[in-house]
Amino acid sequence: MRFLIVNAAQVLSFQGPDRPRAGEEMRKVGLYRDGAVLVEDGKIAAVGLRDVVMRHPGADAARIVDAGGRILLPGFVDSHSHPVFAEPRLEDFAMRIGGKSYAEIGAAGGGILSSVRKVRLATEGQLVERLVDWCLRFIECGTTTLEAKSGYGLDLESELKMLRVVRRASELTALELVPTFLGAHALPAELRERPADYVKRVCEDMIPAVAKEGLARFVDVFCEKGYFSEEDAGKVLAAGAGAGLKAKVHAEQLTRSGGARVAAKHNAVSADHLDRAEADDLEALRASGTVATLVPAANYFLATAYPAARRIIDSGVPVALATDFNPGSAPCWNMQFVLSLACTQLRLFPEEALVAATINGAWALGLGKTHGSIEVGKQADLVLLDAADYREAAYYFGGNLASWVMKKGKIVHSTSHMTPFD
Repeated sequence: MRFLIVNAAQVLSFQGPDRPRAGEEMRKVGLYRDGAVLVEDGKIAAVGLRDVVMRHPGADAARIVDAGGRILLPGFVDSHSHPVFAEPRLEDFAMRIGGKSYAEIGAAGGGILSSVRKVRLATEGQLVERLVDWCLRFIECGTTTLEAKSGYGLDLESELKMLRVVRRASELTALELVPTFLGAHALPAELRERPADYVKRVCEDMIPAVAKEGLARFVDVFCEKGYFSEEDAGKVLAAGAGAGLKAKVHAEQLTRSGGARVAAKHNAVSADHLDRAEADDLEALRASGTVATLVPAANYFLATAYPAARRIIDSGVPVALATDFNPGSAPCWNMQFVLSLACTQLRLFPEEALVAATINGAWALGLGKTHGSIEVGKQADLVLLDAADYREAAYYFGGNLASWVMKKGKIVHSTSHMTPFD
């Protein structure tokens, strides 16, 4: 099928170098006013000014789609989320409002381990059904690719169950799910006093089993005091690399614990959170080419200090944005809200925030060559925003501007009963 999308007030292509965008590059959105996009067989065949694209071979035989003077951009690529869980953590929420800290909530039986108990009890079918429902909400808000972590199982069978849930849900929804193994998320209650034994299980039992079934593309670790040390994180990432899994790291979130250093040492695709990162951490990440994934919705929900995003960008480290969707610290699936937080709280310019939520998010998942921008040969993952200027995507908050969403050249969500493709 061939579509020619015309009458877009602005097309944000994010055309640029074949790598994550850093520094001043994050201000460049590849803007075409009165732009057009030719889609053929699920991929971008042409993009540019309308008059130019309409002269492209095959454009005369394409079905015309009127963008109605709206804004066309790539679908959001959300590169950090924990969407497989059984129930929200409402008790944690109430305790936090009452002044309890992250550590106090965990000591009282809440936190990650409360989600672990519930995931272990849930059936695979129950978790699939819940994940598919969440996927629909992501799509409605313009996200077309989502990273999905395990980490609420913390034993072999439960971690495998979570990743099988991701695989099954990806067959039932249009949202593209990128699976990450996060067995090193916390110490399970049964091994709380034996961290070395649990790290050994992650490295010698879980990672080989995950790799054998082809259930994950990445291995992640929560490098944090009281969770996994820099040394333990290195062991997990090395075991993952040996099994063909690329590295991601939860780094410098609650304290400065060495996560950024271990991410750089192991050439991690991304180091995420970075709330406590210092200058030498950023230099290490810049030298390794690691993307800094910031998750301001978690800072908002936990009422904690935001990362020093301007310093990170100015240091030359490419920045991505993600929701960190999870039941404990970031129950947010709308990347448009994250754009607003990035601009108002992290002081990113709208252009930087949009680059971070699209092409840099794609690079944070190792997908930058095929996702995240509107360039010839890439997947036709697009969102049409009901706006006249791209800055409105970050200016308005608390709602949803997505008019329709396309995944691989097919409309997967529309606010109209009759889409322009019918």
